[in-house]
Amino acid sequence: MTWVPTTDREREEMLETIGLDSIENLFASIPAELRLKDWDVPPGMSEMAVRALMTRIAEKNTSDAVCFMGGGYYDHYIPAAVDALAGRSEFYTAYTPYQPECAQGTLQSIYEYQTAICRLTEMEFANASLYEGGTAVFEAATMSMRITKRSRVVVHESLNPRYLKQLETHTASLNVELLSGDDPTAAACVIVQNPAFDGSVADYSELAERCHEAGALLVVSFYPISLGLLKTPGEMGADIAVAEGQSLGIPLAFGGPYLGVMATRKKHVRKMPGRIAGATVDNQNRRGFVLTLQAREQHIRRGKATSNICTNQGLLALRATVYLSLMGKEGLRDLAVQCHSKAEYLKSKLGFATLLNTGPTFNEFALRLPRNASQVVEEMAAKGFLAGLPLASLGAGEDSDLLIAVTERRTRDELDAFAAALEDAACS
Repeated sequence: MTWVPTTDREREEMLETIGLDSIENLFASIPAELRLKDWDVPPGMSEMAVRALMTRIAEKNTSDAVCFMGGGYYDHYIPAAVDALAGRSEFYTAYTPYQPECAQGTLQSIYEYQTAICRLTEMEFANASLYEGGTAVFEAATMSMRITKRSRVVVHESLNPRYLKQLETHTASLNVELLSGDDPTAAACVIVQNPAFDGSVADYSELAERCHEAGALLVVSFYPISLGLLKTPGEMGADIAVAEGQSLGIPLAFGGPYLGVMATRKKHVRKMPGRIAGATVDNQNRRGFVLTLQAREQHIRRGKATSNICTNQGLLALRATVYLSLMGKEGLRDLAVQCHSKAEYLKSKLGFATLLNTGPTFNEFALRLPRNASQVVEEMAAKGFLAGLPLASLGAGEDSDLLIAVTERRTRDELDAFAAALEDAACS
């Protein structure tokens, strides 16, 4: 294949079309320190030399630290059966199920995933998955705009600031008015998160009623594990439920790949992005599976396409399906109880700091430490603890504020040792 570059004039025309005057402005949303500095590719290396180099780099990673980080991604235990089943070649090498006669296993796994998500959220329809939690929030916003024919999107303070940044970036070139608060007047939707980014738990049932009275939709971003204990989006009256599915049997992996979860009401399903697998019967009355909704431009007229989502996260959705099948309703509840009770135990050991949450929390909470949180986190890392997220780094708190998450993996000894080490680091 020959690469044919664009001419200077063609680049100018493209920039003019999207309303920009320079290539620099095209990449303005990417911080300068994260942009590629040059294209000086080093000379080639032998396989043996590359493996040695990669090993040296990998050895710089910390793999045995005790993790108290959260903010949307959590250190949950993954049963061995998840890897064993999802790693089978029948699933691992499958691509996308365009030809149902060749992809019954993949289609069935998607169908079972959708069923599990609907039961988990108490919503009526789920799609075959999205890219990750932040993308799902954006897709829910644009879906709400299609349904209501409105362009105002209201973002509640509970939403993960990373998701808000993604929403701002994705909508930068769209006709969207982003507002903060919870006023649904003339809005396409109000987006909330439960538990909130700081771990606080709320019931948005009353807000759902206000949204519907104003002709707006309620979008709830949820933490899947929390639904073992908390009121579901469906119970609250949500119109669209979205989530980051990493907690459902997907390992922490330097930011991904992860799993975007989306579910909605039946009346909105034709405005949903992505695809939906359904069950049917063939001409011999044998049960089979097909794609019943394919809403991208490859399948329908471009003007009617609802998103550019092509290959869904099929393998990751499969992992979530296996995980939820293994846990079951009672297992998920037990898991949620462990996460909550261990977090409450840790709270009781941290009297030297100020708890910032004024109400109930699930497994995550925010503290104000006696000194700079980033410095404390750095010192804690040297002691073998990933102590949490400094909130100032995300624009979500003061320099001394720290977000701490606790999962079922943390033992009492680890919780006690962490509390002692954190007090020593924070009060020294």
